[in-house]
Amino acid sequence: MGPHPAVAAIRLAVRRVLHDILNAQPASPTPPTPPERPLVLVACSGGADSTALASALAFEAPKLGIRAGGITVDHGLQSGSDSRAEDVVLRLTALGLAPAESVAVQVGRDGGPEAAARDARYAALDAAAERLGAAAVLLGHTRDDQAETVLLGLARGSGIRSLSGMAAISGVDGRYRRPFLHLDRQTARKACLVQHLPVWDDPHNTDPAYTRSRLRHEGLPALEKALGKGVVEALARTAQLSRDDADALDAWAAQAAESVCDAAGLLECAKLYALPPAVRRRILRRAAIEAGAPAGALFARHIEEVDRLITGWRGQKEINLPGKVVAQRQGGRLVIRQG
Repeated sequence: MGPHPAVAAIRLAVRRVLHDILNAQPASPTPPTPPERPLVLVACSGGADSTALASALAFEAPKLGIRAGGITVDHGLQSGSDSRAEDVVLRLTALGLAPAESVAVQVGRDGGPEAAARDARYAALDAAAERLGAAAVLLGHTRDDQAETVLLGLARGSGIRSLSGMAAISGVDGRYRRPFLHLDRQTARKACLVQHLPVWDDPHNTDPAYTRSRLRHEGLPALEKALGKGVVEALARTAQLSRDDADALDAWAAQAAESVCDAAGLLECAKLYALPPAVRRRILRRAAIEAGAPAGALFARHIEEVDRLITGWRGQKEINLPGKVVAQRQGGRLVIRQG
């Protein structure tokens, strides 16, 4: 008799997302120096999603010829968070993950509490991956998380890229892997239940002070009540379709960028005007970032203002962008530079 369907699903998801990391070469009978097996880490909060992911990685790692480790990040935002992090490390160790470590971080204030915690968490995971030489870090985001991300992007009005949600593979050299994006949250929780794995439910996930929590417990249920079941699946599907479209437009913009520059490398307004708006605005955004504007602070409204220098030119003054970058039109050329 095989494993429970939920357990089989999470294991298959992990197996699929690690196919390009496998050290599949069989060793010769007397290798001079056996190559070290690649290390894959799982980021585990102790919640159901990441605990299920840790269990699946622990099961699959020996079969795949990789080493499996775990990292839990202590954000220090709740009383006793250090003790809970130590407990997560014990659980990871009990699953057979090594190394299993806790990393404490200081959460700043930039962008609000949720964004600041996320930035601190990824910085810690990046540092741990570099220090331990990990080939990949697995994250437990599910299809439900993806649906919430799409709705948050829709509310920001930031364009198709924000609707594309989270990528299955992202980060430097494809470091971050999200095996569960096609699985729902209940599958992960069920996998923990049938394997008798204890899970911790973060009170922040039910705290109405947090936007994602309100969306999870009020917004999505209201949408399902109004539109019927299947909203989560539809939003996740929208994310993938949007990502495909956004990738295609990014590739088009990268090719077109060379054709709209003069001999001095300045953007020619007439050639920019002839491009489709979606392509033109991508070129403008990339030019602003290359000039020093922080990508995270560069919003759609900034690019729209710059775009009006092309499409609605009435002798406007220079446009101030984040990072002390300015954009101005000079004699049929668009100049984006540090102010």
